[in-house]
Amino acid sequence: MRAQNDAGRRTRRRWTAGAVGTTALLVLTGCSAEVQRGWYPGTRETTNHNAQLTDLWVNSWIAALVVGLLAWGAMIWCMVAYRRRKNDQGFPKQTAYNVPLETMFTIIPILMVFTLWGFTDRVQTEVDRPVDDSPLTVTVYGKQWSWDFNYSYEQENGEVVEAHYSGIQAQLDGSEGVRDTLPVLYLPKDVPVHFELKSRDVAHSFWIPQFLQKRDLIPGKTNHLYLTPQELGSYDGKCAELCGEFHSEMLFNVEVVDEAEFVQRLEEMEPGQVGDEYSRNPNNNPDGAGTMERDLQTPRGGGSH
Repeated sequence: MRAQNDAGRRTRRRWTAGAVGTTALLVLTGCSAEVQRGWYPGTRETTNHNAQLTDLWVNSWIAALVVGLLAWGAMIWCMVAYRRRKNDQGFPKQTAYNVPLETMFTIIPILMVFTLWGFTDRVQTEVDRPVDDSPLTVTVYGKQWSWDFNYSYEQENGEVVEAHYSGIQAQLDGSEGVRDTLPVLYLPKDVPVHFELKSRDVAHSFWIPQFLQKRDLIPGKTNHLYLTPQELGSYDGKCAELCGEFHSEMLFNVEVVDEAEFVQRLEEMEPGQVGDEYSRNPNNNPDGAGTMERDLQTPRGGGSH
């Protein structure tokens, strides 16, 4: 009997030490910047919307954790308080129809859902609010399996610079330096950007993870995205919609630079714009159907206009 008691005490000590260690780990990791922003990529200042989106994400998880702890605690309490005792016989007393309790369990979840919806709608409305006076419009065309970028930038002197970059499909064969061959999207720091998002063939999705925003590119439809980059640096972009055999190679680089360098980059690009006439969607461009068919029959697809 004494040995059993000793074993029981050792087990309890282990559980106590594990609980204390886990609590300490959570407290210590909660001090890190990654945890404070919910392990989101980027920082709160990467764009003008990052702080709002991060707060919505983190606070939603906090609310979910509180609800989870209450639910788990109630379940554990019921299991312990109403467990079958040694001398119990037969079935426990059966009860039904606790109207106040059932009413509470109905009203509280409804209030929680509407509260979450309210905060989400407020942030989404703010993030998606159009910027009518944006000096920079970037028209993004997704295509199997690369990107075209059209720039229209109104400088402070009123001069409008138009340029474009036409990407070709990356050859991700594992060799060094392949990243440098990806299409590059240049953006000026602290300048509001209006993205017009279009597709040349099938459904794609424009995603820069560090910017915390993603928007689909739908054939025959123009979607819009508004943001202001606030930190210089290099970022990764990708297609987030399964769009065919080489979807995983539909990547691009993003460079946020100062305004002077941005204007210089535009001057190094091809002047003018490349529009819907290069699309391969037969609904928008009847001549594009043949081009799309030929490209899909070539090794590793097309990726040109």
